[in-house]
Amino acid sequence: MNRLKYIAAAVFMFSTAVSCSFHNEEHDCLLTDMNKIGSMKLEYAEMFTVDFYENDLSLVTIGENDYYLIVPEKSEIPENIPDNTVVLTQPAENIYLAASSAMDLFEGISALDSVKATSTTINDWSLPAVKEAMEEEKILYAGKYSAPDYELIIEEDCSLAIESTMIYHSPEIKEQLENIGIPVMVEKSSYESHPLGRMEWIKLYGLLTGKTKEAEAFFNEKVRQTNDILADEHTGKTAAFFYITSDGKVNIHKPGDYVSKMIELAGGEFIFTAEELNVEENSLSTMNMQFEAFYSKAKDSDFLIYNSAIDGELFSIDQLIQKNSLFADFKAVQNGNVWCTDKNIFQQTADVADMIADMHKIFTGLDADKTMYIKKLN
Repeated sequence: MNRLKYIAAAVFMFSTAVSCSFHNEEHDCLLTDMNKIGSMKLEYAEMFTVDFYENDLSLVTIGENDYYLIVPEKSEIPENIPDNTVVLTQPAENIYLAASSAMDLFEGISALDSVKATSTTINDWSLPAVKEAMEEEKILYAGKYSAPDYELIIEEDCSLAIESTMIYHSPEIKEQLENIGIPVMVEKSSYESHPLGRMEWIKLYGLLTGKTKEAEAFFNEKVRQTNDILADEHTGKTAAFFYITSDGKVNIHKPGDYVSKMIELAGGEFIFTAEELNVEENSLSTMNMQFEAFYSKAKDSDFLIYNSAIDGELFSIDQLIQKNSLFADFKAVQNGNVWCTDKNIFQQTADVADMIADMHKIFTGLDADKTMYIKKLN
């Protein structure tokens, strides 16, 4: 559906809107006078649900109160739609994808041709297929998420903007996109605590692009790979996953988030516990701590894994010690068990099973020289 059709549909939708009723504790929004015929099976994702209605309609709920009605192309838009529900046409085309972590999932189902614009420059992409698409101008750079090129987005007839939760820091951008007739979907995969839950968002993008079978097949294969690892015994090896901030603090992922779950699924043990850290309850998945506190716990960790996504890649243990000389005292440093992630591991959402496999290799010592996303520092 192009922009003008969307505006017309929106006017019609609001003129015939009825109130939204909630029938269970998950705040599932009912569509009046429509028959619900089922729901999407989700194994790990908790931040979205999909309910199926007659006439091939799908109601997507993200978080607690963001609703999107997916309507097949050339199908009629139902009359009685709640006024807090956004109507989207399936398959979605010319998407402005500002949520960079979702791009890998679109590639996983061969749906990059559904994406027309991105908020990430070509030099900041680590995905070869995306770089190639941008070189060929099949995907265009449309400015940062906080300062999009509205003119380009309009000229390219973008039918949908998919934003990360960073857009909540610039609510006026979301409002402006909607004012020019472009519906906005805020994806919340970053709030998923299970790594496979983050990857399971591929099912939502498969639904949007009309590639549900491809999404199911991709996800099931990745889960199978992970289940093969889970069949092995726990190694008992401890690991710290971190990077050093510009002011010398240590940034770690909170216990219980997707990174600590990846370590556990790989047969290891995250070195920190929530009780020890007195973790704050907020939406952030990471926290900063003083180096002294990090040292007291992590110096005896079996493995150190440096997160290069923010600070940049390390290429030697000496570079790590240059950040703080006390690293020389760490057990992992003395034993040569220091590793570093790829610079843009955050963009490789679809490869979470392979990342877990990499961690499993280093924890067990089996094929540790054949990792894809984590490299050993010497």
